[in-house]
Amino acid sequence: MSRLPLVAPAGASSDQEVLFNQINGVFGTVPNMFKAIGNSSAALESMWTSFGALGKGVLGAKLGEKIAVLVADINRCEYCLAAHTVLGQNAGASAEEMAAAQAGNSSDPKVQTALDFATKLVVARANISQTDVDVVRDAGFSNEEIAEILAHVALNIFTNYTNVAFDVPVDFPKVNLRPTA
Repeated sequence: MSRLPLVAPAGASSDQEVLFNQINGVFGTVPNMFKAIGNSSAALESMWTSFGALGKGVLGAKLGEKIAVLVADINRCEYCLAAHTVLGQNAGASAEEMAAAQAGNSSDPKVQTALDFATKLVVARANISQTDVDVVRDAGFSNEEIAEILAHVALNIFTNYTNVAFDVPVDFPKVNLRPTA
C-alpha cells in the first residue's frame, strides 16, 4: 500500500486533471506513480513535463529506456524497472537488450559507454571528472547528448525515489531486480 494516497484522476483538481488527461492519452491509463506524485500538482507537472522534454531530445527513446532500467536497478526501484522494461521494448529494444542494460551491459560499445557514464553518475553522486566526460565524448557523444544522459539519470532518480519512498504499487509486469552483492 502506498505511503501517500493515490490521487484518483476523477477526483483531481483542474491542474491535476489536465496532466492526468495527458498521461492517460499516452499510457491509456494513469500509472500509480503519477497518482502518488500527483498529491502535489507542482511535483506532478515537474515529473510529467520532464518526460515530455526528454522525449523530444536527441538521445532517442531506446537509449533513454536502457539508462532508466540501469538506474532503477542501482536504486532498487522495482516500479521503474518494470515500467521502463516495457517502455524500452516498446521503443524497439529486445527483452535481452533491456536485461543487459539493467546489468549495465551492451554489445554496442557506444551504448556501453553511455551506461558506464550513467552508472558513474549515480554511484558517485555526480562527482565525476573531466576525464569521465571526455571518455563519453570520445565515444561519439555530442555535448548535447552528454547533457541528456545526465538529465535521464536525474529524472530517473526522481521517479525511483518517488516509488521507493512512497512504496507505490507496481502496475506493470514484474521484472526482478538483480541480486545485490
